[in-house]
Amino acid sequence: MTTLQQLIKEIKHLKPIPAVANQLLAIVDDPDHSMEDIANVIQYDPMITASILKTCNSAFFGLKHPAESIRDAVSLLGTDQIIELALIKSGARVLGTSQEGYGLAKGDMWTYSVSSAVIAKQIASRLSLENKATIFTSALIKDIGKIILEKHVSHSDRQIRDLVETGEYSFREAEKKVLGIDHAEIGAMIAKMWKFSPRMVKIIRHHHLADESLIQDREIAAVYLADCICMMTGRGVGADGLSYRFKSRVMEELGITSDDVSMIIADFGMNMEKIEALLQMA
Repeated sequence: MTTLQQLIKEIKHLKPIPAVANQLLAIVDDPDHSMEDIANVIQYDPMITASILKTCNSAFFGLKHPAESIRDAVSLLGTDQIIELALIKSGARVLGTSQEGYGLAKGDMWTYSVSSAVIAKQIASRLSLENKATIFTSALIKDIGKIILEKHVSHSDRQIRDLVETGEYSFREAEKKVLGIDHAEIGAMIAKMWKFSPRMVKIIRHHHLADESLIQDREIAAVYLADCICMMTGRGVGADGLSYRFKSRVMEELGITSDDVSMIIADFGMNMEKIEALLQMA
């Protein structure tokens, strides 16, 4: 068993996501927010500002006139796109490392996280869910607990594998059985310590839907389904792979069909150029 005190100590030493991420999410939650509000938050983070301008002025976006400031970028690309770029850059500082315990080389978790966030946004749009920025960000950082647990998973790899191979345990269940806690729970602890909203903490904690009563929570269900679809695409998937239980009731609850999933995967594939451009921000 891994002691909770030990894990909390490790969380406190984890490089935090920049404060600009929390500030942006707070602004998005305000229905009266303006483009000026968003620009005012981002412009004081030089690394994020430089990265956003670089991405905006890349060939992918094809702007006729280069953006010279965050205000230009917001005006040219719109608030939703700029918020996503800022949140992605914020996450890159934490999620770009390797997690060898989960079989993830450097950049794998980053690739998976961005892909999952993009798919989550597709689902949120298809379902006309309101809190798209919260859903996008929750999907982006939902696996952050793996950063803390990876060495503990590595040390207990054989025990976890043995349980998974019996067919009676999903990877998350085996992880919790052996370590006493799973990466979703650790992720929620990190999100809470970093003062993310209670809503985001809840989505991160339940993104594997261990508590099936939460299937009726459409935002949690959307992030869960995005995670499953992302695994199907194989982008940045680690050693845990598809060692999770798929809860088909989620699709029934959301009104998503197998044809819809095929369309989501097809749209994701068509957006690969965009995703690669976003990944280059790391």
